Amino acid sequence: MKLKKLAALIPLLYALPAAAIEPFIVQDIRVEGIQRTEAGTVFSYLPVKVGDTLNDAQAASAIRALFGTGFFKDVRLEVEQGVLVVLVSERPAIVSVEINGVKDFPKDQLRDNMKYAGLAIGRILDKSALEKAEQELKRQYVARGKYAVSVQTVVKELDNNRVAVTFNVVEGEVSKIRRINIVGNSAFDEGELLDKMKLSTTDWLSWLTKNDQYSKQKLSADLETLRSYYLDAGYLEFAIDSTQVSISPDKKDIFITINVNEGAKYKVSDVKIVAPEKVLPQAEMAALISVKPGDTFSRKELTESQRKIGERLGDEGYAFANVSANPDVDKEKHEVGFNFTADPGQRVYIRQVNVSGNEKTRDEVIRREFRQMEDAWFATSKIKKSKQKVDRLGFFSEVNIETAQVQSAPDQLDLNVNVKEKSTGSFTIGGGVNSGEGLVFTAGVSQANLFGSGNQISTQLNTSKINQVASVSYTNPYYTDEGVSRGFDIYKRNVDATRTTAVSQYRSSTKGAGMRFGVPINDDENTHYGLTFEKTTLGLTANSPQRYTNYVNTYGPSSASVLGTLGWSRDTRDSVIFTTQGTTQHLTLEVALPVASLRYYKLSYQHQWFYPIAENTTLLLNGEFGYGSGYGNRRDLPFFKNFYAGGTGSVRGYDAGALGPVDNRNLAMGGNRKVVGNAEVLIPMPGMGKDTSLRLSAFLDAGAIYGPLGQGVTAGAAGLRYSTGLALTWLSPAGPLKISYGLPLNKQPGDKLQKFQFTLGSMF
Repeated sequence: MKLKKLAALIPLLYALPAAAIEPFIVQDIRVEGIQRTEAGTVFSYLPVKVGDTLNDAQAASAIRALFGTGFFKDVRLEVEQGVLVVLVSERPAIVSVEINGVKDFPKDQLRDNMKYAGLAIGRILDKSALEKAEQELKRQYVARGKYAVSVQTVVKELDNNRVAVTFNVVEGEVSKIRRINIVGNSAFDEGELLDKMKLSTTDWLSWLTKNDQYSKQKLSADLETLRSYYLDAGYLEFAIDSTQVSISPDKKDIFITINVNEGAKYKVSDVKIVAPEKVLPQAEMAALISVKPGDTFSRKELTESQRKIGERLGDEGYAFANVSANPDVDKEKHEVGFNFTADPGQRVYIRQVNVSGNEKTRDEVIRREFRQMEDAWFATSKIKKSKQKVDRLGFFSEVNIETAQVQSAPDQLDLNVNVKEKSTGSFTIGGGVNSGEGLVFTAGVSQANLFGSGNQISTQLNTSKINQVASVSYTNPYYTDEGVSRGFDIYKRNVDATRTTAVSQYRSSTKGAGMRFGVPINDDENTHYGLTFEKTTLGLTANSPQRYTNYVNTYGPSSASVLGTLGWSRDTRDSVIFTTQGTTQHLTLEVALPVASLRYYKLSYQHQWFYPIAENTTLLLNGEFGYGSGYGNRRDLPFFKNFYAGGTGSVRGYDAGALGPVDNRNLAMGGNRKVVGNAEVLIPMPGMGKDTSLRLSAFLDAGAIYGPLGQGVTAGAAGLRYSTGLALTWLSPAGPLKISYGLPLNKQPGDKLQKFQFTLGSMF
């Protein structure tokens, strides 16, 4: 028997050519040493078949192929009387993967990450995959700022060629930024520049913002912020020469050094305009350019000017307009001139609008909100307005609009509208707490998109110790094709003011039914008309003020009215839920028509202005005014129609409804004139990322209620009252939660205060 051993490892095949064999014809092939692997699997990878002539090159190729499968840790070839014997030693299989010492991450999440690295139960143990999994585990911790993390890998051999893999993790502490140094600055002091950066050393909010934890992405964003700050301030040649990030030996402290080169401050020397007059007259283009000769250079103003020109051309159908501002830099004088050039390109129109993602909502509900029509010229502003109006429907969690070039038609575009529907129907039963109203029980069934038609129907029930409301409402927002809406309301409202210590005591029960219409003026403005029949029954107690008693004695405990309402509204907010800019205005006139017993009118006006004062920071200014009076044989506004102020929604820090004239028990009676003003700075909750459901604010409130005195009524808390404080709003799954802490600024004797106020749940 002739036996010749071949080299077992690939490197030896190349290094030891003397281990050659005489070529022979393979009469048979036998595999030895396999336990889990099927012999057929070995044959499928083996590049040698029965009848082949085996030589040195083929033997080396066979060993490489079997090693390449990753199934074996040793491979040998032997020849025995014309039979090729393949001897293999299998790699062990992984039967378990354990991770110990982990607190920051769910273990299942880490195991899933290891699968992508090639390490999982049932797979063959691969040393490279084991090292890759260990590095991936460390990377997860480093991404969270734990640079001191240590990972020890233990591989325990078991019977039947199996192994158990264990990762022992010591997480360590989060590495914190100890110092940020900016070198080379002279125009701005270091403190001012550090205030522009999100990364910072540890402060009292770091536990929430995590801004004292270094990450490469955060640093890159901060460097771009510094670059923009300098370029907007005129430093055209500003550059960041280098950044160094070092860590202390104990890996607890991180030190960042940023080397900057400010360069000189530049002014704008000249602005020239080149534009096709037939498309965009130069005078109109010049009006869109905010960069003026003599101004300090600002990249922000330059970019904004280009954007405005591009959008203006886009409104004329030039969807691919190219607007450039070529600089002419004079480094000696530190001046820069700009040559604005507008190349409109080809004018295009919209071939068709394609709607997708709406499984429940009808196409027409979306299309009727569109201002960009098919077969019309492309218009940037109309597309933006279309997206805004579809978003305002409230039926979708996402609205995306994209343009697509029509093949073989360079002057045509398709508009692809993709929406992601959200639930628009709800059945609610639950409760809430209001610091002024007490425990509130709520229940209701509503559908804002009835059968996908866009129509709305709702039934609501609300009960508290003061107000109880039951109502049914139906609205068709497109009663006509022109966008006229029609709605119906039926309601019952009970007021029991005897159960509060803030307002004068009386009871009332009101039933009403009405119809209303909304007529659009334009995309942002609407007029409203309504007619409602209402009947009110009053009840007094021994503690009711004399004015209430006189009213009931004169006009009786029951009254009927036909209420005509006329209103106007304007809404330009960028978002209904998380507003950052825009305005809202509401003007409403309610008149009790002279066809029933009541005779009065009420005029109300509210104006809100949202203005972005910094990134994610918005200033809200709110003003409310109200005036009411009787007419004909009734000179005064009925007391149960009075205006009230104080508490959440008006002047925080004062008891709900407590401002204005009072009775002889120092209980607020409301009045026929109301004025409220609020200034509020709104910011998202730090550390919440893109989640906008939680918002903080600092506020300054002012308000007053005025009314006729006499008949036991005194001035009480008349005159303006001011307060300041902090507030938090959370759009929770149970309804909006509003919390405020207000400090009265000009408290007077007898004023009723309530510094901490909150509302949980939908109040209606």
